Amino acid sequence: MSTAAVTLPFRDPGLPLAERVEDLLSRLTLEERIAMLHQYSPAIPRLGVAEFRTGTETLHGVSWLGEATTFPQAVGLGATWDEDLVREVAAAISVEQRAFHHHRPPVIGTGRNSLQGWAPVVNLLRDPRWGRNEEGYSEDPLLSARLGTAFCRGMTGDHPTYLRTAPVLKHFLAYNNEDDRCTTSSAIRPRVLHEYDLAAFRPAIATGAATGVMAAYNLVNGRPCHVSPLLEQELRRWAEPTGHELFVVSDAEAPSNLVDPEHYFDDHAASHAAALKAGIDSFTDHGEDSAVTIGRITAALERGLLTQDDIDRAVRRQLSIRFRLGEFDPDLDPYAGIGWDVVNSPAHQALALRAATEQVVLLKNTGLLPLAPERRIAVVGPLACTLFEDWYSGTHPYRFTVSDGLGVEGVEGVDRIVLRTADGQAVTAVGEDGLLVLGPAQDTDAAAQFDLFDLFDWDLGVLTLRSAATGRYASLRDADQRVTANRDQPGDWFVRETFHLEPATDGTEVLRNQFTGRYAQADPATGELTMTADTPEQALRFTRTTVRDGIISAVAAAQAADVTIVVLGNDPHINGRETQDRAGLRLPPQQDRLLREVAAVRPDTVLVVMSSYPYAVNWADQHLPAIVWTSHAGQETGRALAAVLRGDTDATGRLPQTWYRSDDELPAPLDYDIIKAGWTYQYHRTAPLYPFGHGLSYTTFDHGELKLRHTELDADGEITATLTVTNTGTRPGTETVQLYTRHLDARYHAPQLRLAAYRKVRLAAGETTELDFTLPATDALAHWDVATSAFTVHPGRYELITARSAGRPVRSATLTVTGPAPEPRRVLEVPLHAADFDDHENITLVDATPTHGDAVTPVADHGELLFRDVDLTGAGSVALQVSRTAPGTAQLQLRAGDRLLTTVTVPSTGDRHTWTTVLADVTEHQPTGVHDLRVILTGEQRLTTLAFTP
Repeated sequence: MSTAAVTLPFRDPGLPLAERVEDLLSRLTLEERIAMLHQYSPAIPRLGVAEFRTGTETLHGVSWLGEATTFPQAVGLGATWDEDLVREVAAAISVEQRAFHHHRPPVIGTGRNSLQGWAPVVNLLRDPRWGRNEEGYSEDPLLSARLGTAFCRGMTGDHPTYLRTAPVLKHFLAYNNEDDRCTTSSAIRPRVLHEYDLAAFRPAIATGAATGVMAAYNLVNGRPCHVSPLLEQELRRWAEPTGHELFVVSDAEAPSNLVDPEHYFDDHAASHAAALKAGIDSFTDHGEDSAVTIGRITAALERGLLTQDDIDRAVRRQLSIRFRLGEFDPDLDPYAGIGWDVVNSPAHQALALRAATEQVVLLKNTGLLPLAPERRIAVVGPLACTLFEDWYSGTHPYRFTVSDGLGVEGVEGVDRIVLRTADGQAVTAVGEDGLLVLGPAQDTDAAAQFDLFDLFDWDLGVLTLRSAATGRYASLRDADQRVTANRDQPGDWFVRETFHLEPATDGTEVLRNQFTGRYAQADPATGELTMTADTPEQALRFTRTTVRDGIISAVAAAQAADVTIVVLGNDPHINGRETQDRAGLRLPPQQDRLLREVAAVRPDTVLVVMSSYPYAVNWADQHLPAIVWTSHAGQETGRALAAVLRGDTDATGRLPQTWYRSDDELPAPLDYDIIKAGWTYQYHRTAPLYPFGHGLSYTTFDHGELKLRHTELDADGEITATLTVTNTGTRPGTETVQLYTRHLDARYHAPQLRLAAYRKVRLAAGETTELDFTLPATDALAHWDVATSAFTVHPGRYELITARSAGRPVRSATLTVTGPAPEPRRVLEVPLHAADFDDHENITLVDATPTHGDAVTPVADHGELLFRDVDLTGAGSVALQVSRTAPGTAQLQLRAGDRLLTTVTVPSTGDRHTWTTVLADVTEHQPTGVHDLRVILTGEQRLTTLAFTP
């Protein structure tokens, strides 16, 4: 840095932040400003400005940079229902992120590891089949929002000026499916948008806890999230009172997706201009190569699609974050002195153990747990002796497995096999790298066992093969398509460790790699296995010989014990992860069979589900005495689980999402209308296997009477409720008191229950505590009123319920909200937006224009909208804003109740974004008074507004 640069105003910490940012911005050339819009922002040596990179993954530990403390998956942290704990975990992660920033070079690129943390994920766990279920906290917006805000607070630290790290909320918006995620559209009507999806994001932003947001891959109502007007209309509006703007980043490669595969824009200059103007400040695209992004934005500027002001707005937001992170004040930065010794420190290990312990959920217990110390224990199952990492976990510095935690030798219960060819050769792992070759078959009793493989069956025909000799998994090697048994676990973005053994016509099997889809052959010169055959006919044929039956070995271990712990679940990289949704909720059939056969010989069996998501374990719930769930909870999972199983601590976790039954037909994954489809505990109509908030304890609790200070209040009043909670058992324990609300007189489709507050209390045996809840009615009772486009508390009776879960109410009290009844919806000379319907059949939402507005369109060319309590008095005509892409015409009908008001013809406009006005006279049918207005759309068309005039 030059001497002159040291004395420039932006270096003066005594100046206001905005002045410092503006001074530095003014000194940048246009080319330098454009270059800062890419994820990898280059250094500017003449000003002493360093390189800057947006984003280090920090979801439940510092990821992808090497060994770091690993905490439970986010869904496990959600199961703690503990904001203080989540904040402590985030603080530890951010301290380690600082250590990597100061003391370790990045794995990719140059400069320093980023202090912007791409976490937390506050996308709601609407559908448990979502491949990224492990990354979110809960299906409930209140719980997700509070835990997300706590995580952000832990990341930022408590200094009034400087951030420890800069948390970024992921992924905006309505992103809960992986299959075709870059082209699917989430249809979100206004009530769902405001009451559900936005509600998870708002608190962290409005309180200033979050410093940024990442846009999601998907589209919402037909418009890509990266050009959503909600970035400015909602998110940045919420942030205004904090005095800081959000720094919005794109998801990886999403800017390019706007043209291909989404085809939303004709060219990349136009798409990048639209994204920048919509509010994207940093483009994560083409890895480290910033030239492509720079070229596209430069072209947009030259074509007049952007102005320098558009570029400056984004650069200001980046510079503001960098100043707040202390980059330009190293001597004043309170976090600059963090040393490398914080990474996996004893304090962080203890916190990892505490977090892993508190997220364990006791799903069922008829008295077998806690385990009596004198009873002999067997630990069996494919997850008994391993802890899996996931795509966003850190690298475990050490692992305590379940068998380690319980101090017994585990039996995985998987088959050990030999794969032989017709001429008697066997697949064998040789050398330090475990290269798979064909060689003479070994004596299967020999100690070397180089031709033996443990076969893990993950369902859907997906297998992993682990060499008995090396203890490592077979993996495809990209360079030469050979296979080596050299991987500790399946992993990476592209999983190369999954295979299929598929039947051939002659009774043998062929080996196919799932990643490439190609089959195994043998190099004729060396015998080395290569995955190079394109068809089964070209593939090498194998005969599989099972030398150790996994289920028989598990049953034998169970017979020799008094209690069996069966550990089942998923590998987070297989059959459900980023880019791949789950096919269903069942356990893998081989795991289910193992469980049933073990339980048949040892009825005292505990099922431990270690998973990233819920399973439908109906059979286990009916036949086993105890079931426990844990997420993949990091390096201390085994010790944490053992502490709960042995009763060294109470079971304190509570489910953050509903566990459905196997025979419960779930809505379609792309049906995002939780109200109409019946998603989550708020709207699902069938009793689940385990409800939201469920979790048992080793002690018992009593809730006293729920007392309300006022049983009547105004719509803007405050609810004050108290109750006592007593530990009526003989040992200390934790109760998570959940307070729900319900509208008893709703004129709209109200939730069956809605979480309004919760409190986690730890009580000694016999101890009593009093809990106070003070809630504004506008928070606890309001809904989004489509007639007024605002949150509203309608008058009427409401019920407050204390509960142990959404399925276990304990106490209740009724209050009445006073005030006038809602007025009918006025539509005369007030535009009625088609998306503001009360109900619908076969309707989906689409974009009205590329930049703003929603419209509706029928599914399968026929749909209906319902608008309740519409005052049509004085209406003489109606103007309909419509579009139609196809040639010819479509039909649209308006009905007041059962009375036909008008039928209109919708002409072709040639493009979905080209709108025309169709006028119709309704005076003939005298639509006076208040009616339910029905709009029936037949044929391909779109409708955005209805305007009634006298």
